[in-house]
Amino acid sequence: MAYDEALAERIRRLVSESGLTEKKMFGGLAFLVGGNMAVAASGQGGLLVRVDPDESDALVETTSARPMEMRGREMAGWLRVASDDVGDEDDLKAWVDRGVGYARSLPPKR
Repeated sequence: MAYDEALAERIRRLVSESGLTEKKMFGGLAFLVGGNMAVAASGQGGLLVRVDPDESDALVETTSARPMEMRGREMAGWLRVASDDVGDEDDLKAWVDRGVGYARSLPPKR
């Protein structure tokens, strides 16, 4: 499954960040801040969001997000949000802002 190009465009409109780059990753289109992935239009559908790993469990418990799995392992700090849960611009903005905020808090990659 290819990533949702309309979702990628919606993300692009919300992220006005200097140092923003786009890169195809995980079968989708990732948006990176200072070289750190913030959010992606996932190749599996929906949104992939990078968050503080210490907040992952609470976000899974209190939102519609679920942990990202890679090779059968849950990845703390990486969440999947279904397309239906980001259909509203305010909902998408909240997740994009969360991912960008966390990526911005990390040291830039060279």
